[in-house]
Amino acid sequence: MFEHNPVNDKITILIVDDHKLIRDTWSFILNSDPRFQVIAETDSGKEAIELAENNRPHIVLMDINMSPMNGFEATKEIRKVSPDSKIIGVSMHSQPAYAKKMLQVGAMGYITKNSSKEEMIGAISEVAQGNKYICHEVKAILSEQILEDNEKPDINLLSQREIEIIELIKQGQSSKEIAQQLNITLKTVEVHRHNILKKLNLKNTAALVNFINNAGVA
Repeated sequence: MFEHNPVNDKITILIVDDHKLIRDTWSFILNSDPRFQVIAETDSGKEAIELAENNRPHIVLMDINMSPMNGFEATKEIRKVSPDSKIIGVSMHSQPAYAKKMLQVGAMGYITKNSSKEEMIGAISEVAQGNKYICHEVKAILSEQILEDNEKPDINLLSQREIEIIELIKQGQSSKEIAQQLNITLKTVEVHRHNILKKLNLKNTAALVNFINNAGVA
């Protein structure tokens, strides 16, 4: 938990972004809130490290897309020189991988530049209290990815017999030919085919063939 200055009970903030308009906008918004005080700003990752060490801000808003030193590198260094400063990554990227990497290098939060003023203020308040914060946009994409992964066909759900039948389907054999080769009834083959589609969450044989070809099954 950060320690407030006994004279000034505001949450102090360092803004790091290589676009002046963004820095000016954030400064105006945050300084308009009585809970916050922007104490420094810079367009340089290297200078951000010096400012953090000298000023020990409670919060650092860190743009990850800077050069020559990007926000990931600057975050790692700030964690060394001002460990009590809590860093929130800010980026145009909404892919969860960026948020994950930022947290791995020591940040406590991640918001995108599409985030609203209210969400940015909420993120700062949460992180200042020692909580981690990931913006709604990234969370929504992460949820979609998890749902998509859960819906993907899983070959491990199939029995050995079903895998054998898939191999024969891949070779272009009909249900009748498969029944003859495996010495089972045509009805049994059809039951297996139905179960295969159900287990893999596929609608028809065309979808099954497409899955077999793309997944390199058998």
